[in-house]
Amino acid sequence: MFQLLRKNIEKHIQITEEEFEQFCANFQLRKVKKKDFLLRAGEICRYEGFVTKGCFKVYYLDENGSEQILYFATEDWWATDIDSFTNQVPAILNIEALEDCEVLCINKPDKDILYNQLAKVEKLFRIMNQRTLVSFQRRVISSIGKTAAQRYIEFIEKYPGLEDRLTQLQVAAYLGITHEFLNKIRKKLFRN
Repeated sequence: MFQLLRKNIEKHIQITEEEFEQFCANFQLRKVKKKDFLLRAGEICRYEGFVTKGCFKVYYLDENGSEQILYFATEDWWATDIDSFTNQVPAILNIEALEDCEVLCINKPDKDILYNQLAKVEKLFRIMNQRTLVSFQRRVISSIGKTAAQRYIEFIEKYPGLEDRLTQLQVAAYLGITHEFLNKIRKKLFRN
């Protein structure tokens, strides 16, 4: 499980074995059963989590009570409510397990200590935060400027195999469309 974390880290920075051991000593393994929550809206987000097994949906409920899915966190992804974690304010997001999951969690005080102990850690999270910001910017632009069919194609190309792990309702909520409209798009695309 820590090897997956090491591979993730080494996509961004080089780290020695000693530094990696120091880094990992600050994480705790948490097992989350399907339909249980890593975080509920209204709670303070105490952890950032690296997913080693399973799939989470990260979402909020709009004023009508409908789920608006921001992203799915599968193996080799990080899951958190960054606003709540950073500012220690009540979370807006829910992080719910769609499968039985295992996640390596680091709390804010330990992360802050690591920043001081290992300059590489601060660089690592800066790079990851920049990439996350780029990803969210692209998602917003896609939501504004592309058709639902284009967004669906983009989704299946960007996340191959993920659709097989999700319900059509979850995919539709991620795309910001109804389940019925997603079915029409899928039928049209598969006909062509």
